[in-house]
Amino acid sequence: MGKDNGDSTHKHSKTCVVLGGRGFIGRALVERLLGLGNWNVRVADSYKSPELKPSEPLLTDAIASGRAAYFQVDVRDKSQIVEAIRGVSVVFFTDSMDLFPQDFYLCYKVIVQGAKNVVNACRECGVKRLIYNSSADVVFDDVHDIRGGDESLPYSGQFWDMVADLRTQAEALILAANGTDDLLTCALRPCNVFGPGDPQLIPLLVNMAKSNWDKFIIGSGNNLSDFTYVDNVAHAHICAEESLSAQRDTVPGKAFFITNLEPMNVREFAFLFLERLGHPRPFFNIPTHVAEHIFSFIKMLHRKSDFKKLDPSVSIYKLASCTRTFSCLAAQKHIKYSPVVSLKEAMRLTVDSFSDLAVEPAFMRFRCNDEPSKIEKLLGGGQVADILLWRDEKKTFICFVLLGFMYHWFFLSGNTFISSLAQLLLLTIVLLCGHHLLPFTGLGPAAPRLPSSCFEISEVDLRSFFFVMKSMWDKVAYLIKSLAQGEDWSIFLKVASFMYVFKWIVSQYLVQAIGVAWILVFSLCFVYEQYEEKIDEIAVIVYNIASKLTILLASKLPKPSSSYNLLTEKGSSRSLLDSRQ
Repeated sequence: MGKDNGDSTHKHSKTCVVLGGRGFIGRALVERLLGLGNWNVRVADSYKSPELKPSEPLLTDAIASGRAAYFQVDVRDKSQIVEAIRGVSVVFFTDSMDLFPQDFYLCYKVIVQGAKNVVNACRECGVKRLIYNSSADVVFDDVHDIRGGDESLPYSGQFWDMVADLRTQAEALILAANGTDDLLTCALRPCNVFGPGDPQLIPLLVNMAKSNWDKFIIGSGNNLSDFTYVDNVAHAHICAEESLSAQRDTVPGKAFFITNLEPMNVREFAFLFLERLGHPRPFFNIPTHVAEHIFSFIKMLHRKSDFKKLDPSVSIYKLASCTRTFSCLAAQKHIKYSPVVSLKEAMRLTVDSFSDLAVEPAFMRFRCNDEPSKIEKLLGGGQVADILLWRDEKKTFICFVLLGFMYHWFFLSGNTFISSLAQLLLLTIVLLCGHHLLPFTGLGPAAPRLPSSCFEISEVDLRSFFFVMKSMWDKVAYLIKSLAQGEDWSIFLKVASFMYVFKWIVSQYLVQAIGVAWILVFSLCFVYEQYEEKIDEIAVIVYNIASKLTILLASKLPKPSSSYNLLTEKGSSRSLLDSRQ
């Protein structure tokens, strides 16, 4: 490795070097350059070998044929850069690391000192064109919104992210080197780059979901942001090189914002990815001022932790709390950039590439499992279970709305129960008669008559209903018998407590209790099925505590059957004496 015979074997091809060619953006750029067919590519990175993946057949074939070569280059060492770029006219400089360690000295040496070394090496080797991959973060201060920002925006000078600060210095160095020793330079500022193999944005969203921050919506959730597909960033680099090669005066020494030209709601962008990966949508809203205090506290902890790894929630707050949209008019006009992959297609391709991170919804896991859940067994596993466990969302929603209508009709309408029932029966009769008359109005096919079977109850269903009622009555009778014999204080305490609470609810909060029960029955069953094991663990703990308290209370009470046993013993002794006499 280190030798490139591409110029001799492909005389009509141009040769370039991609520094950081095994990084996220670098890989996409190398693939795109090789796909064009008129480039010989030297891939330079800090790895000892290119570590080719099965998904990179183009690069594998290019290395085998001599159209590509790999160079191990540490940008902190200028001599290694010189060896890699000697004899080429174009250098694409992308970050050599996708995930920078939280070590200021190391990051400074790689980003800033690396940029100095690249510029000096290009001047020494007579390189004509240098394109640097910067970031839109260089103009963002993490506080103020940016709407349609263009290249006239100054560097923010105030950064939360150490890497953004260092990239700003590197960009300034490279742009300032334009025109020295015939070197033409420019910088590209993509915003929120994502795509297959993304090491930052998509894993950040997934980590957010795993840390349960996906349950919350920060502020209004309507902040807009630009996102850029990685192939579009690679395409923009090629457009910039062609413009520099064409000696356009408006490109050298300039920076250009690069986006997909489709600003999107940050919340919707995250939800679309997480939903397709099996994560639920958030349902809690955190006001902006509350979120600001929370993340200020996390930021303070981060500062005291000596640059340890950031909590994903901090980065999510940074992304979701402000609007950041940029104008690409300069890039469209001067380097002739336009996206080659739409945002919709880019999201589909990205989700497909992260299928290994997909999480199957809990209710789907139960449906695919042959063994029904506990709550499904408790509900009988029939239509009631399907409705309460949201197996068929349409049917469940209809039942929920219908019960809500009944609740309003009987309890919130202000009428007595008998009046409400009479009005409901009258309304039902009118609807049935109207439905019967509809076929005679020419609407027959659209409104078929209800079959008589809809109003019949089968003998099996009737027997089943009476069997259930008899079983319930037998249980109640057994309980009453146990209470009458006074055999167990714990049963008495349980029944008395239940009856007292039931009497209190009925006398004070009957309407509210029915409304709450109506909502809970459609939510708790579904929630229990998803978190069955955790809820069971909590229930066992609560049950053990309640049992111990009940036993402790019962032990302090007198034995309920002592007087009864004493009378029985006296009666038995008298009978024995009478028989002896």
